[in-house]
Amino acid sequence: MVIPRVVTPCIGVCSTALGDDVCRGCKRYSHEVIAWNGYTDKQKQIIDERLDGFLIQVMSNKLTIRDPQVLAWQCQTQRVRYPAHKSPYIWLFQLLRAGAGQIVEPIQFGFIVDVQYQDVSLSELRDMVDREFYLLSEAHYQRYIGMYLQSDK
Repeated sequence: MVIPRVVTPCIGVCSTALGDDVCRGCKRYSHEVIAWNGYTDKQKQIIDERLDGFLIQVMSNKLTIRDPQVLAWQCQTQRVRYPAHKSPYIWLFQLLRAGAGQIVEPIQFGFIVDVQYQDVSLSELRDMVDREFYLLSEAHYQRYIGMYLQSDK
């Protein structure tokens, strides 16, 4: 299987310029944001897979995809760009990012909300996912990158 070229995960909300070690928009580490254009395709793929793994982990703890084909159809119908070669949980996050407030019946979009989150609006749930995604990226940074930077001082 040929993996498509990895495009920048940047969403235009960079906080690394404000001093954050992890971007609040795309969740990459500051040095990855800075050096992105100089990375090889393999390096970009490794970063992309890490980010996808974190997002899938957070999404699958709150939502369950019942029908990926319906989800894909809804993404197409709603004109939401989604990476067809990636996990349906990535598609779902793109859909929620584009219009969580527009979804009344999640099952009509191919997913359900897990029981403990059914009293939370999809907009709030999307924001919750985004915060947890950020915290997971930040914790990973602190554990594997930040600790080495601290020991160099």
